[in-house]
Amino acid sequence: MDRTPPAGTVRVRFIGNATLLIRYGSLTLLTDPNFLHRGQLAHLGYGLVSRRLTEPAVDVTGLPHADLDAVVLSHLHGDHFDRVARRHLDRGLPFLTTPHASRVLQGLFGFHRAVGLRTWQSHTLLRGDSLVRVTALPGRHAPGPARRLLPPVMGSLLEFGDRSGRIRLVMYLSGDTVMFDGLRDIARRCPDVHLAVLHLGGTTLPGGLVVTMDAGQGADLLDVIRPHRALPVHYDDYGVFRSPLSDFLAEAARRGHRGRILRCRPGERVTVGGDTRR
Repeated sequence: MDRTPPAGTVRVRFIGNATLLIRYGSLTLLTDPNFLHRGQLAHLGYGLVSRRLTEPAVDVTGLPHADLDAVVLSHLHGDHFDRVARRHLDRGLPFLTTPHASRVLQGLFGFHRAVGLRTWQSHTLLRGDSLVRVTALPGRHAPGPARRLLPPVMGSLLEFGDRSGRIRLVMYLSGDTVMFDGLRDIARRCPDVHLAVLHLGGTTLPGGLVVTMDAGQGADLLDVIRPHRALPVHYDDYGVFRSPLSDFLAEAARRGHRGRILRCRPGERVTVGGDTRR
């Protein structure tokens, strides 16, 4: 396990797809656990599958299980919570997720501490003197009526601080969303985001339906949120991802966001502080 990061900083290890290991003080969070191996199929519902093209940088058995405080799960899709994670994660581990995913996790899979958060609802975790308040944010997995075919999704705001309630660092996880007006509410309510984690890839389903941000939409979200730093994830890992990371980097640079972008390959770590300047 990593040593405790410097005070007031968050250390993020990118495992692959949308899976991150996040450390702040004595707190450790896991996001969207996806530990399928190259060649295995992720189930996306309605008989749709997608083959994984990459290996996770960390096997599920290599996680610091005893140190995990919670899983932040954006939604129930096979590339965000898979059968490997289901078998190996402790059934007593808290999950912070959508009400839909909470019901399934508790009723079908036995994760009895899954908490369903409605949009703008929060849940606070403490370990020692370290605190994180997790708030569910707007997300929409597809445009228009098509979103009813996909599981509900949430973004997440992670506000890190200490037991006194003082917040020192704010992190935004977009979840699998496309651009829509609800994301502008995030900018209005959360004007000072130190690190934004953007789910990209331009996931394209049969018929050409795009259900996650492509390069242009990812840059649009940067225009709206304007975080101090941004970490792109959820690209190039599955066959349904049609918008490569290189396209996003080029578009973000064209719009003047080059200085915001953090490059972090699977297996690597980045450390971001609350005093980061724009």
